[in-house]
Amino acid sequence: MDIKEIVSDAKRRMSAAVEDARKKLASVRTGRATISILDTVTVEYYGTEMPLNQVATIHAPEPTMLTVQPFDPTQIAAIEKAIRASDLGLNPSNDGKLVRVPIPPLTEERRKQMVKVVHEIAEEHRTAIRNVRRDANDHLKKMLKDKTISEDAERDGLDQVQKLTDQHITDINNLSEHKEKEVMTV
Repeated sequence: MDIKEIVSDAKRRMSAAVEDARKKLASVRTGRATISILDTVTVEYYGTEMPLNQVATIHAPEPTMLTVQPFDPTQIAAIEKAIRASDLGLNPSNDGKLVRVPIPPLTEERRKQMVKVVHEIAEEHRTAIRNVRRDANDHLKKMLKDKTISEDAERDGLDQVQKLTDQHITDINNLSEHKEKEVMTV
């Protein structure tokens, strides 16, 4: 492997971490109804755990309500049970054809808990980016030790990896700040 391959691999892995953070932050509940809130819910569907969005269609007809329309009406109780069992603090009800999920306004205490979750997700992904940086730096140092690159080339590679790390950590910080504002907005 040469320096360009190491840097491009690090960039790809760091971008994947940012994208994963974006997905996980989207599922953090705010005071507004968004269908991504239910992304983490899995339903037992004929003995197999399936993501909710694969067994039903989810809509947000109004800012404080989600509706879940199962593809198979016999699974309505399992869907309702799965939503209730999730750690989202939601209380669904069904009318035989449709599961209605009211999104209650968040209390100040619940908002602070959600901000903590946002910070945990962000820190977990910052750590992942730092691990990618460590891996790339280890490769560069090994190449220098094996005398396949010069000290200047190693230093340039380390600088490139550090710039990538700074850029991706900034992206995660921006996502986290945006989500925190969204959660704390009443």
